[in-house]
Amino acid sequence: MGSAAELAAAVLMMLGYPGLMAAALVPSAPAFAAAAAVTYLADLYLHRKGSRLIALLGKVRAGLSTRFLVRELLLILLLARLDLSQEPVFYAAIACFTVFFGLQAPHGALVALIGKRRQMPVVTRNVDLASRLRIPDAPPRRLLSRATVKMLHLDLAAVVGLLVCALTDSEAAGFAGIGVTLGLGALYVLVLVPHLRAKRLPPKADKVLGTVSAWLREYRPQTVLYFSGSDDSAYQVNMWLETMEQMESRPLVILRERTVLEKMAPTSVPVVCVPGGVHLMNMDLSMVRVALYCANVGKNIHLLRVPTMKHVFIGHGDSDKLASVNPFSKVYDEVWTAGRAGRDRYAIADVGIRDEDIVEVGRPQLAPIRTSEGTPAGRIATVLYAPTWEGWDDNPGNTSLLLAGENIVKKLIAADPPVRVLYKPHPFTGTRSAKAGAAHRRITALIKKAAAQRVGDPRFTADPAAEAKAKAELTRLKARLDGLSLAFDERADEAVTSRDGIVDVRKHEEAARLRAEWNETYWRSFPSFEHRVITGAGPRLYDCFNASEAMVSDISSVVSDFIASGKPYAVADSAELGAEEFRRQNTAVRAAVILSNSAAELDQLLDAVRAPAADPLAKDRKELKEYLLGPDEPTSLEQFDTAVTDLALKAEARNVGQESHAAAADNAVGAAPDDATELPKDAKGVTAG
Repeated sequence: MGSAAELAAAVLMMLGYPGLMAAALVPSAPAFAAAAAVTYLADLYLHRKGSRLIALLGKVRAGLSTRFLVRELLLILLLARLDLSQEPVFYAAIACFTVFFGLQAPHGALVALIGKRRQMPVVTRNVDLASRLRIPDAPPRRLLSRATVKMLHLDLAAVVGLLVCALTDSEAAGFAGIGVTLGLGALYVLVLVPHLRAKRLPPKADKVLGTVSAWLREYRPQTVLYFSGSDDSAYQVNMWLETMEQMESRPLVILRERTVLEKMAPTSVPVVCVPGGVHLMNMDLSMVRVALYCANVGKNIHLLRVPTMKHVFIGHGDSDKLASVNPFSKVYDEVWTAGRAGRDRYAIADVGIRDEDIVEVGRPQLAPIRTSEGTPAGRIATVLYAPTWEGWDDNPGNTSLLLAGENIVKKLIAADPPVRVLYKPHPFTGTRSAKAGAAHRRITALIKKAAAQRVGDPRFTADPAAEAKAKAELTRLKARLDGLSLAFDERADEAVTSRDGIVDVRKHEEAARLRAEWNETYWRSFPSFEHRVITGAGPRLYDCFNASEAMVSDISSVVSDFIASGKPYAVADSAELGAEEFRRQNTAVRAAVILSNSAAELDQLLDAVRAPAADPLAKDRKELKEYLLGPDEPTSLEQFDTAVTDLALKAEARNVGQESHAAAADNAVGAAPDDATELPKDAKGVTAG
């Protein structure tokens, strides 16, 4: 529903309208002016905040235009109650609001047409369209951004002028306000008209599609990363971008939703966003040999139908969840897993995936994760709590937050010898379950309270000078990162960002270096003993892995990824299956400390952190790491490149075979007799009898 402030603004706004009616009936021009100011300001605040309440008001027939019209009608009523109904200004007011609302139609039509005609059938990044297409600059953003809100607020001049007239009997003020409103309204419509001229619009769809196909034939991509999903799932494609940049094959990313493109991380890989299925199917992708899919979604069929490339499911994580053995995976030529565990997972699930179609390629994304080196000298151990979200159903095993989260955090905070707690919740936490959101807030409060208490604890000493220096360095690094301008101009429309959306590779590499430097500096910007709640884009989850000596989590890909570090970890059995059954059902916990909802077993994890040499699960973790993620050598990226090359060869062999079959069929047709009724030579002249 939005924040408390947004709810308060909405309540004030809706209460303002009965106030307007009461003021009009009394009549009281000052009271009407006060109530009108409340409705205007509250409405404007909600729009600036982008509040969901605005959409809800529209659904209950209290939309923006309705609110403005009601206020104007009540102003007419006020004028009538003030005995101004026989004055010229009264009729001028009626005419003004009638004409003003008449202008809304052409204004709305022009805004919609400009937006539609500037919308590209294909939106690109790192594709050279500027040298191939004439794409003019977009109209000034102030004309199209929140255009309806701006147009309707032009009535403010007339409302103010008429209220001044009601208060002072000055008809001149009323006429002046009316003139300003009508003049600005008409002007707004007129300045939009030139932007519909052909020379101010991008080329038509067929020309854009033809240009992109020509670029594809020139670039000749060999491997495509294909993704479709909501903007919230953009992380699923983002996790593969660095791998795509580093692979030997020539890469291309194909997206299906504009919102995903907006949430996509900066990359040097060419990106083509094709919302229309027909447009995608008509695009020239004949040179692509391998297509990689990181999510099982219905729109995959639009590329799966292309037989000249081989199709591979690579997923967006490795875990024992049912999503990792989706029967939909049968549609792909191959399924790539990190290690042997993925292969066995499909065999056990028996969902129709043949063993020979599974290839183990490791997890290239895990390269930044450092292996265990013990707790650095002079620093207390750090334990990361990284629970997953509540999921789409109410299975108690989805997340530890609801039943075990507070117990886990309380025991970690009270640990003796002490440890530092890092809490990094899943980005989706609380999006479906209010209870999960409440648990997250309670855990956050616990950690912040414990962090504040440590400030005055004599056992812990900080280095304010070093922390201040690190914070200053963070500010400097952020300024340098912002100065690189890797993000595209948010004020530009998609036609302009497609035209200008070429990443500067030098800046891209510099940004990667600065982000690594920022991450290192971040951990020095606060005391090494300070508990911390970490949300947002940075530091990333893998950075938290590297800053920790152990982790507590749930059944998710986070556990499989953390195993790459070789560090001790614990997993919550929130569904209370029991340790033996929990291990049987979930491969990734075979080397974990299994936690009940009371978190009583946490001492086993802490003992392993304090005395690594005596850790009874160290050997198990090493074996499990290879089972889940594959061997350390060759590197995962090398394994991935090999798998791409091998599959590309299979695709090429298939295509050559098809060409041979087609040529043979053509030769057979060409060798057939021209006249199917002609008799063989030895049969000519033979007569009956």
